[in-house]
Amino acid sequence: MVKITADSTCDLTPEIINDLDIEIFPLHIVVDNQTYRDGVDITPADIFRLVDEEGKSCHTTAVNLFEYRSRFEELSARYDAVVHINIGSGFSSCHQNARLAAQELYNVFAVDSHNLCLGSGYLVHTAALMAQQGAKVQEILKTIRDMIPRIESSFVVDKLDYLRRGGRCSSITEQGARLLQIRPCIEVVKNRMVVGKKYRGSFGRCLQHYIEDRFQDRRDIDSRRVYIANAGCQPDIVAMVRETTARLADFEEIVECEAGCTISNHCGPNTLGIFFMRE
Repeated sequence: MVKITADSTCDLTPEIINDLDIEIFPLHIVVDNQTYRDGVDITPADIFRLVDEEGKSCHTTAVNLFEYRSRFEELSARYDAVVHINIGSGFSSCHQNARLAAQELYNVFAVDSHNLCLGSGYLVHTAALMAQQGAKVQEILKTIRDMIPRIESSFVVDKLDYLRRGGRCSSITEQGARLLQIRPCIEVVKNRMVVGKKYRGSFGRCLQHYIEDRFQDRRDIDSRRVYIANAGCQPDIVAMVRETTARLADFEEIVECEAGCTISNHCGPNTLGIFFMRE
């Protein structure tokens, strides 16, 4: 039997994680000098309150080598194989740590997703479904490695203040975007984040155009599954995105997820992303 494990940044729903027996390794959120575990001791709502209402400073740190090694050793003894899927190595040192921890264990495999949030979550979900159906480890590894370059991950950020606090954009850029109502699309390309199209107008209007740009007149989309991840968005906004997605693309399954603490800490409230795969 193959055990699937993942970093907390995969952002799958608790129902999927529980139903498929996926083990999650939480990243750490450091608030001033206090450390919390992503999704265990702290939630995105906590981060928004700490930053926006209490003026706290938050940052994320990777799962360390000891944490990976101790748990991998336990799982290695209980399962035929363990497949761990990491947040992309371009975003965190998690994969480096997991790879080092797995080196001396013949049946533990650390996979660099080259992605984040539900971009890696898609791989985790697929691997766990295969494991549940009895697939062998090499079949699972081949499938998810073939998927990696075909995953499309992007999200739209309402405001740039969290990105500015994290040093990912300048104060001038943040101020200009706020004044001009510019809401950029951030895309994951080759294991890094790049700025894509810049939308202008209300957040809802920008998301409408963003979804249209993702799906309209596309003939290369794998229709099995699409994930919608949001951080602090209003339910009507998420419902509109789901409705627009269903209208423009014939997916067999639309999965709504809440973005976890890591994405929320970097991007702030009113962030929404779409994650799917090309054929």
